[in-house]
Amino acid sequence: MNAHATVPFVEVESTLGAVLARLEGHDALPLTIEYDGRTVQAGYHVTEVKAGSFVTLDCGGNPDAWQETMLQVEDIPADGNKPMMTAGKFRSILAAVDKKVRLDHDARLTIEIGRPGEAMRVFDVADLSITEGPLTLTLAARAAICKPRHRAQQSMAAACCAPSDKAPSCC
Repeated sequence: MNAHATVPFVEVESTLGAVLARLEGHDALPLTIEYDGRTVQAGYHVTEVKAGSFVTLDCGGNPDAWQETMLQVEDIPADGNKPMMTAGKFRSILAAVDKKVRLDHDARLTIEIGRPGEAMRVFDVADLSITEGPLTLTLAARAAICKPRHRAQQSMAAACCAPSDKAPSCC
């Protein structure tokens, strides 16, 4: 049986360099993160930064390769009256990591975020709004997709998982 995602896949990608460039010059402003209908708590913590290199083969037999930077964020309350992390602090964390683990600024940026006791979820950067108040990094859930079917739908061709004369079943 072929299962299809219930949420349409919307390609949302941002690079580490694009986010850092947008934050530049706004170091004193607080940086909030919005995900899954909630705003991150003021004590959020970047717990890990991963620089990944992926080589894959999808269900249609198509090879792919890319670089990805993953920020793992724990969504926790602040201790006392500690303010929200600033854009400058966020940038300095990534600069410190970059000195020890080379980060590819052209790499896709992925945010893994969750509260203690909850499953961590994977998000892409959907928007970074810069206003006079806090900066807001808005995340969008990354949907699971069949890449060949997605490519076929994008080009208005037959889907990979729907048998046809043009595309054999792959799922």
